[in-house]
Amino acid sequence: MKLWDHTAPEIVAMPDDALGMLVLEDFGGGWNVGNYFNGVSQQHAGAWATPGLPERLADAWAWLEAQGLIGPHPTQGSSPNARRMTKAGAEALKTGLARVKAGRRLDVDLHPRLQWTVRRQFLMGEQELAAFAALREVEIRVRALSNFPDDLVGVSLMAAAFKPKTGPLAEPQAEGGEQEATMALFRGAIGTFKNPSSHRAVDYADPVLAAEVIFLADLLMRLLDRVEARL
Repeated sequence: MKLWDHTAPEIVAMPDDALGMLVLEDFGGGWNVGNYFNGVSQQHAGAWATPGLPERLADAWAWLEAQGLIGPHPTQGSSPNARRMTKAGAEALKTGLARVKAGRRLDVDLHPRLQWTVRRQFLMGEQELAAFAALREVEIRVRALSNFPDDLVGVSLMAAAFKPKTGPLAEPQAEGGEQEATMALFRGAIGTFKNPSSHRAVDYADPVLAAEVIFLADLLMRLLDRVEARL
């Protein structure tokens, strides 16, 4: 539904992000925020008169600017109200609010070995490749720290590396149950989220899920930092 397909009370009740996406679409190729709001007040005078509606539209606009979906207009510098839809804004209209939210979740400092390539792939819309690449980095690092051959892969590699008591990456000071749990954590992550992508296409229709997989890989990499520090 378009912005003005909704009733005024529905618009007032919307959260900033959902309303912001509708305002972004409604603004489209506009170039001036003042002109946009003046046009809305004239073309939708009945809705505009609803208490709280102008303020909610202003809140949505503020959200769009904060997310970088609306920005300054470089060729209309003489007007302080000159604005345009950014490249990120145009992409957001194509991919939807879920991608915007997922991208915001990744707006943190990932582990250095994931920061550049994984984030870039994700923001380019390659959620499956980004999630796979993140866990592949975990597997590569586990193999390097364990000094195991390249033909030992996946869950078998995790089991050998973190095998309680004898695995080269097992924490010697941890009790048996904790060692088992750590091995299960790495095996489960690789077996559930990395191995399927190695054998078949995995459709991360929900980009938030792909973001969470990347966060899981980030956690595992930080645990491996601790392992490397004691080796």
